[in-house]
Amino acid sequence: MTRGYSLEQDLRLLVNNPKYSDIEILCEDGKKLHGCRAILAARSEVFDRLFYNGMKEKESLTKDNTVEAFYAAVYFQLSDLQDFILKTVKNTNFAKNYSPELLSKISEKMPLTEDNVLLNLLVEVVANISLNNIKFGRLSITGLKCLLSYIYEKEKPFATPEYENPIKVKNKFITDHRKVGKELEPLIKFIDFRRIKVQILAYIIEPLEIVPDKIISNAYRYIALSNNLNLNNLINTRGTSINEIDYVWTFKWDVIIKKNCSWSWVGVCASKNFDYQTFAGNQPTGWVFGSGGLYNPASGF
Repeated sequence: MTRGYSLEQDLRLLVNNPKYSDIEILCEDGKKLHGCRAILAARSEVFDRLFYNGMKEKESLTKDNTVEAFYAAVYFQLSDLQDFILKTVKNTNFAKNYSPELLSKISEKMPLTEDNVLLNLLVEVVANISLNNIKFGRLSITGLKCLLSYIYEKEKPFATPEYENPIKVKNKFITDHRKVGKELEPLIKFIDFRRIKVQILAYIIEPLEIVPDKIISNAYRYIALSNNLNLNNLINTRGTSINEIDYVWTFKWDVIIKKNCSWSWVGVCASKNFDYQTFAGNQPTGWVFGSGGLYNPASGF
């Protein structure tokens, strides 16, 4: 076909032609349409605002179109539109109304990376909102994992504090621990249980039986050892005399007995000359305290 004789026929070459297009539109059904930015803008006020004016209409962004609009702006290199969307997300009212849903949506599609501007911004925004104020269902498990991962790795401030008022959960139970535990399993590695008070671990978290015993035990151990206890000093006193005044040490432990027994004993023993198969209270190298208030000063009760 000879070109230059019919404007109508020549313009048809620009319609949905990958060779002459400078934009690509992805439809909901997965089909791609090719077009020319200048022609679309000249023929449509919507495309004109989208391509050349940063789409500055009010109430244009919602939880349903913000993510798609931002990545469309990135793809078409519309820097003004990108800045507008980021500025809108930072808005207090917008963040309160939509940020948990947006984080849930984007975290299921995009990985948390340094150059993912929108995802990192949403994580920071949600981190400044107390989880107690986010209704159930607004933040997905994937979104929560993304949030905890960011807080854990970056050591960023978190608006949701550790539990402050211990409440026993003896009257509360979870019918399907395995199902709940499986859902929470990806999140556990991002939670620093060492920062949680021992009373909370004992009264709230442990009774739920959804956190592995090893993690709970490690948290107890860390809290006990870090409570005014110098490990170097403890190691240095092994096998040495502590009769001199310079070797007087005071240690403190938090001891939790899970099951109620007729008698309970807690004590310390020497690293040598101690039989672990025999009751420590009957050995000169063991020192125990009993639930009845008794103790064993090496020679008997």
